Amino acid sequence: MKRIRASITPLAVVVAALAVAACGSSSSSSASSSSQSSAAASSSATSSAPATGSASSSSSSGAATGSPIKIGVAIDFSALMAPTDDPALYGAEIEASKINAAGGVNGHPIKFMVENTQLKPAQTRSDALNLVSKGANILWVTCDVDFSTPSIEVGLQAKLLTVSPCIGTDQMGPKRFGSEGQLAYSFGNVAQDEGAADAQIAIKQGWKTADVITDKQIVYNQDVCQAFISKFKALGGKVDMTASWTQGDHTIGNIANQVDGTHPAVIQVCTTGAPDISTFLSDIRSAGNSTPMLAPWSLDGTWWMPKNPKVATNVWTDSYASIYGDDPNPQVRAMIAKLTAEGHAPTTGGFVTGAAAIDGIVAALKQDGGSLSGAKLAAAMQSFHNLPTLSGNVSFSATQHSVFGRDYRVLEVVNGKGSFKYLINSSGGR
Repeated sequence: MKRIRASITPLAVVVAALAVAACGSSSSSSASSSSQSSAAASSSATSSAPATGSASSSSSSGAATGSPIKIGVAIDFSALMAPTDDPALYGAEIEASKINAAGGVNGHPIKFMVENTQLKPAQTRSDALNLVSKGANILWVTCDVDFSTPSIEVGLQAKLLTVSPCIGTDQMGPKRFGSEGQLAYSFGNVAQDEGAADAQIAIKQGWKTADVITDKQIVYNQDVCQAFISKFKALGGKVDMTASWTQGDHTIGNIANQVDGTHPAVIQVCTTGAPDISTFLSDIRSAGNSTPMLAPWSLDGTWWMPKNPKVATNVWTDSYASIYGDDPNPQVRAMIAKLTAEGHAPTTGGFVTGAAAIDGIVAALKQDGGSLSGAKLAAAMQSFHNLPTLSGNVSFSATQHSVFGRDYRVLEVVNGKGSFKYLINSSGGR
């Protein structure tokens, strides 16, 4: 699958993030999948799709030739969220390509129109407005609710189903956006569920004491660590110390010094793969501290870690998939092989959430008879209970518009090499 946008390496993402912060705005760049040229603006972004006559997810055979189902994508390709946004979109494109080759959604192909928001709030809003004006039927946004709020608000005001493949908080829905938030869904795991799963990992590993370190930059980080503390204590664990900082405030060295003065069985860290966490890991390992570090999927992968294998070691994360060639699901391994062959080897397991979001959109279209009405699609998604997707079973509810109860992969990095260990969920199952 050829793309006209450039692939961005993880190291370049970090450099670009710093450059964006230092340089301010730049001209908006726009990128698209190879299908964008056929995605002309429709007369109404919330109108029904051409009648399908069936709730089947695809026609019996042949490539899809009907008018397209247009997904407007406003995500980051060049700043902090690129390592999570990009793999999810690539996974979505592969899943959509497979569906289109089998006849699409009752003959109607899924098409992507893509914009690079660069995480700039004004540009994020402008890009979303541009996609709506081009006739997007569904809006697809960045994998963080704080960064994507400007685009989410545009989608909701246009009455579009507004989805993120991997926002990880309970705020992607009515809790943050009020009644309009009924149209907002994420195929990421809700942070409270993920934090509880991390606590289950700690107890399973025999780690009964913990330091908990929280980056206050985004609400996701705070929610995961709060949930970890609550569940960890409920399971009999003891929190020795809590500390917090805000990404880029130049206090991470002080946090590392505090951690070096304690002796917990595990260090739970809730942050993103921005430069501070690499500094933290280097500081504690250089001080001879080999305590296991446990983190949510936002630190999945080795791309953010220092290259020294003696530093990049004893790091544990949960994730949606193992990118290390040993995922227990052969379909996941097949998608990794496909992505790698296309030059987009995933840097995190979040790529499967993109495929899951496409699976969910198709299932919703199947359930609502093919209507692209945001309200009808959202109502269908709300009813999902253990919907099978590449990422595992997906469930939503009237109050919970991010996924809960899904199994997590538990991953460990030793001397710079990652591996799959086992499956777990927030209840300790598996």
